[in-house]
Amino acid sequence: MSITLRPVSIENWYDCTRLTVKQEQTGVFPAPVVYWIAESKFVHDYELRVICYEALPVGFLVYCRTPDADGNHWIPALMIDEKHQGRGFAKKAMRKLIDHMRQLGCQRLMIGHRPDNRIAGNLYESLGFLRVSEEIIEGEVIRLLELN
Repeated sequence: MSITLRPVSIENWYDCTRLTVKQEQTGVFPAPVVYWIAESKFVHDYELRVICYEALPVGFLVYCRTPDADGNHWIPALMIDEKHQGRGFAKKAMRKLIDHMRQLGCQRLMIGHRPDNRIAGNLYESLGFLRVSEEIIEGEVIRLLELN
């Protein structure tokens, strides 16, 4: 299964906006892709990627180019379209992103997810992301992956 992370561009941005989660998942992924595209025009640190299987857009992710004050690079969003969930695309995309961040010299990757999103929690744990705190911070469980 060939997964690529392609920059969001004039050619594919509209296809990205058509990616959606299942209705029952809107509580754990409330912001649609179009929100992230719009926000990236004002938060210049955001890098947007469409997750493609072959040439087909199957998901979307956002990561930060530069670290925060504590040296952490954040992944603000990851989603797989409702029609393509359960096929391992999220895990393969995250592995590609982790490798990319290592090549950029990133030392620490951070990601958050809603406490009731057990699928995301299990995915991130399987990739080595450890829970930072038992506290819920701004409505999310925060996880860290050390890339040393």
